[in-house]
Amino acid sequence: MTPANAPRLTALTFDLDDTLWANRAVMERAEAEHYAWLDGEIGHANDFPLEEYTRRRMALGLEHPLRRGDFTWLRREAMHAMLRDAGHDDEQAGHWSRAAIERFLALRHELTPFPEASELLDSLARDYRLGAITNGNVDLARLALDHHFEFSIAAGEWLAPKPDARPFLAAMARLGSRPSTTLHIGDSWKEDALPAARLGMQAAWIDVKGQGAPAPVPAGVHVISHVRELPALIARLND
Repeated sequence: MTPANAPRLTALTFDLDDTLWANRAVMERAEAEHYAWLDGEIGHANDFPLEEYTRRRMALGLEHPLRRGDFTWLRREAMHAMLRDAGHDDEQAGHWSRAAIERFLALRHELTPFPEASELLDSLARDYRLGAITNGNVDLARLALDHHFEFSIAAGEWLAPKPDARPFLAAMARLGSRPSTTLHIGDSWKEDALPAARLGMQAAWIDVKGQGAPAPVPAGVHVISHVRELPALIARLND
């Protein structure tokens, strides 16, 4: 619950993947199609199937824990090493790994925001300052939703993926807001709701799987099922 004397909200921070669009199918398509494209170019997949590429990325994340959230780096470096093992020299491996990752990123940005997302953000931006904080490697500047936001923080590329407090603190500094006047919106309990609540922010947790929040729900965390419910929640918080 929100205290009766809580200050009015002035700023909103948004997670992106699975908050403003459904992301699983996007990633599955990008993963499969960029790898198939590379196989069509150099015929590597018989010796190094997609599962091996996935395994190498995961191993690289364990080997370099500070880079565990920098997904573009993990993909590029794992693929470069794999192509070297496939017999390509360093220059060729570098060329094809960069080309494949660019292919992946192009596919990764072929996504469709929820139908109400643009109008919702446009309405909210009239009254609140908006920022984005993502652990993913989506580049908001490549999407039509970009103009609604003052900035987007790629927390993994900062080597500080959520639930690290630093991207939240940086976002509030840019927005000129305090924790008590900032609402964070996201679909992850551990990476969105809990870290925001620990900082004293309000948090709108989107229960996309309909599983319900773990008990007890921290003060300041509000459960919704879809981003379309956000205006009603904000109205209650500012009442």
